[in-house]
Amino acid sequence: MKNIVRLALLGLLAAPLLTSCEIEGDDNKLEGPVPESSFTFQANTTEFPTVVTFTSTSQNGFLYQWSFGDNTRGSGSTVQHTYNRPGTYQVELITAGRGGTGISAKQAVTIPDACANTTFSKLVDCAGSGTRVWAFSNEPGAIVRETAGGTLISSSGALQNCQLDDQFSLSNGFTVNYESGGQTFQNGTCGTSRNHSGSFVFRPNGGSPQLVLKGKGAFIGLPDSVANKTYDILEATDTKLRLRGTNPDGTRTIVTLAPYDATAPIKRLLTGGSTRTWKLDNTADAPIIVGTEAAPSSYFAGVAAGALPTCQSDDEYTFTMANVYTYDAKAETFSANGFSCQAPQSGSSPFVFGPAAGAGLAQFTLTRAGAFLGTTDASPTERVYRILSIDNQKMTLRSGSGQNGGTVFTFKLVVK
Repeated sequence: MKNIVRLALLGLLAAPLLTSCEIEGDDNKLEGPVPESSFTFQANTTEFPTVVTFTSTSQNGFLYQWSFGDNTRGSGSTVQHTYNRPGTYQVELITAGRGGTGISAKQAVTIPDACANTTFSKLVDCAGSGTRVWAFSNEPGAIVRETAGGTLISSSGALQNCQLDDQFSLSNGFTVNYESGGQTFQNGTCGTSRNHSGSFVFRPNGGSPQLVLKGKGAFIGLPDSVANKTYDILEATDTKLRLRGTNPDGTRTIVTLAPYDATAPIKRLLTGGSTRTWKLDNTADAPIIVGTEAAPSSYFAGVAAGALPTCQSDDEYTFTMANVYTYDAKAETFSANGFSCQAPQSGSSPFVFGPAAGAGLAQFTLTRAGAFLGTTDASPTERVYRILSIDNQKMTLRSGSGQNGGTVFTFKLVVK
């Protein structure tokens, strides 16, 4: 295959010569010496991806065709080629002149591996998929503004939901992609989405690494006009990324990001971004049903709207972003032990939030023994509740992991 490609290239290069050069006698030889094809190259070792400049040093030629060793080609006496992947590439130059064509000796061009740099490796998850998706940290101070000298100007508190659902994907192929999740925070409010895709350059800078974005409208964190789209990488680990950019007015902005968690938007709905209280939806038919995962209402199909006992319908269930769940029974708790209103079992429990083990958007696990939601006999051992659906007003939960054919309770809740 390589020989076929080479012959095709020779044909393309020779074609213009046949119309512009004189034929000598009966030999049918082109006039002039056969070109001697050779070249030099210089790699830019200050940044990744690696750009290599190739310069022809051929004699007696005026057309140049390059084979860069990565199944790409170029033309010109001096060319630049970008290698996105590490490795050793065999580069060859075909030079055409009045006397025919000449083929250079192949030269090996070795491209270093950006993943050998710890900062880059963490930035794009070289040890994993090769792409890491970052999102704003939900901790206070995720956005800090300071003077050029480093004096604090402001530090953010709770961020807007349209910021917290932003996703910034960086790959070891030097691509960057921004997904807004619907809206982009700009000019002090949630506005039109500014989704974009592009590329980036990584500069090791001897231990002071930088990230340089390419492409119109590119940004990470805030859509402010960062000078030269250049970010200092202050910290890059498996769990945190801190970037600093200089603004047009000379101030600097530092953004802190964390690996994107697909369940994070669900938790914000559960907690309202801070604290949110829920109640069983006594205005809906079948606010509680009981069955199996395959047949959720097979054991108990639920009661009509408004038919829950008062000691159950007035219960309040509060969740905080700090992973604390509080149950307020008011006067009494409806207990499965006797199916009657009994002494209140109010209390708090830490909870663990994460991906759903079965069907669902996410789940939380109450860590205190005896803690429950909805009914006292729902998932008494696991204390796992999966979120099947949720918005700013309503939520559907299912107790238990649903594994091994166990009993599951499904609850309809509404924001207080």
